[in-house]
Amino acid sequence: MIIVADNLQITNPAISRAIDHLDPDPVTGLVNTCIAAGAQALDINPGPLSRDPEEKMTFFVETVQSVTDLPLLLDTTNPRALEAGLIAATNPVIINGFSLEPAKLDGILPLAAQYRTDIIGYLLYPDSQVPVDEADCLDVATRVFEAFSNTGLDPARLIIDPVIAPMIWDNGGRHNQSVLSVLRHLPDLFGVPVRTIAGISNLTAGPAPQNKRLLLETTFAPMLAAAGLTHALLNIRHTDTIRRLQTSDLLLQPGIFAWEAVPSIP
Repeated sequence: MIIVADNLQITNPAISRAIDHLDPDPVTGLVNTCIAAGAQALDINPGPLSRDPEEKMTFFVETVQSVTDLPLLLDTTNPRALEAGLIAATNPVIINGFSLEPAKLDGILPLAAQYRTDIIGYLLYPDSQVPVDEADCLDVATRVFEAFSNTGLDPARLIIDPVIAPMIWDNGGRHNQSVLSVLRHLPDLFGVPVRTIAGISNLTAGPAPQNKRLLLETTFAPMLAAAGLTHALLNIRHTDTIRRLQTSDLLLQPGIFAWEAVPSIP
């Protein structure tokens, strides 16, 4: 499983200020922290960038890749900013992402075809609502796959995000149980191997005691791994969740077991 750090985002005040003032130091410092904590890819989310989108996204991408060659997930709903990031990128990139929402079908998905990049497809209805039950999720997945296929890109470039729901939602628990089944059934549905990603932090969105928040996250993460999740997007500072994902990956891999490969507990 690939661990993707979601720490480089506009909701972090230090990152927000750095982008506004084109100050590289807070960005490079956080990138180095993420790498040291075990990140294997970085989601960079500058928000919608309503002002100077090209300049700010170019700064963000170039600053991050000045200190790492890790893959970058370009995470913005602004097509102008996204295209600027694609042009600036020298690292491997993944567009994060598109859905059946018209603005994303029209403004985001064509950029994947134009720049021949990997792209994440969210399982959301055109009105941005989250399907609850497995059958509905698989129906949306089929429509997302069809929209992606129309670009002519290799199916291997598509990464499906089944969209983890906050548990405090009315149907949050029911939807997340469906997600586990959806992850198992996607390869049969599409007829090809499928890469998948999940924003694990979404599970505990909203007010919650930190210890209980982490307990839910560390419990659900191995369940996602066992269901076949290939990319986990999460706060890289949640070390217990990282260790459990790494250990789950170890237990699910073929080969000869070695205790040296098991992450240590501090």
